[in-house]
Amino acid sequence: MVARLRQFEARVLPHGVLDVVRQVALFAAAYYAYRFVRGAVDGKAAEAFANGRELISLERTLNLFFEPAVQAWASGQAWLIDFASWMYVNSHFSITLGALVFIYLFHNSSFYFIRNMFMVAMGLALVGYVLYPTAPPRFFPEWGFTDSVSEFTGIPQDSVAVNALFNPFAAVPSMHVAFALMLGWPLARLVKRRAFKVVWFLYPFLVTFVVVATGNHFWMDAFLGALVAGVSAYVAQAFLARARPGVWAFSPVRAGAPA
Repeated sequence: MVARLRQFEARVLPHGVLDVVRQVALFAAAYYAYRFVRGAVDGKAAEAFANGRELISLERTLNLFFEPAVQAWASGQAWLIDFASWMYVNSHFSITLGALVFIYLFHNSSFYFIRNMFMVAMGLALVGYVLYPTAPPRFFPEWGFTDSVSEFTGIPQDSVAVNALFNPFAAVPSMHVAFALMLGWPLARLVKRRAFKVVWFLYPFLVTFVVVATGNHFWMDAFLGALVAGVSAYVAQAFLARARPGVWAFSPVRAGAPA
């Protein structure tokens, strides 16, 4: 029985149970760091709202304050705003987690590069949330914004249960967009079928539309999220991959080692 379990483990898990535990522990540590920051921004609602109004003012100065129009257009089509709300709820956790598990199991040689990008990106995001807490568009109904996600789920996003998991003032940068880029474009290179390549390439653009249409991010939040993803990819490639090229470099074909 023990021998069969070991054979099953060898077939299913690229580097055994301990490596899985190591990866889960790293992401758990990042989550608890997020929770720590979540507590640090409590009591900064006034600052977060001031920063949100500052972004609106900047976008209006640039003549690029188009988020209310995007949400109004999407809300005019029930199926579209419901789909966007569903995507907002699921893309950040369910789809991200599923994609990471898929990469770990079937493209393990590239998993550690993507993991490193996530670690760098989440570190940068936590700094942003502490230094610049920002209220999302849905907190500014005077500009025509609504909370489409709450309307879709029937659960207010500012409820105690939801805020235990989400930082209501974590708008800058948009990690929905950062996560989508750090998964979508690598997967577009990793998967073989052309249709899936197209889907994963377009995935970050879809998520960008979703976060704006649901009133959860300004376009500038999305832009800064993309910038965080770009910086994280650069750090993972230029520094971390060079430090351990046999493990931390991105490669769709090489058999990687645990890290």
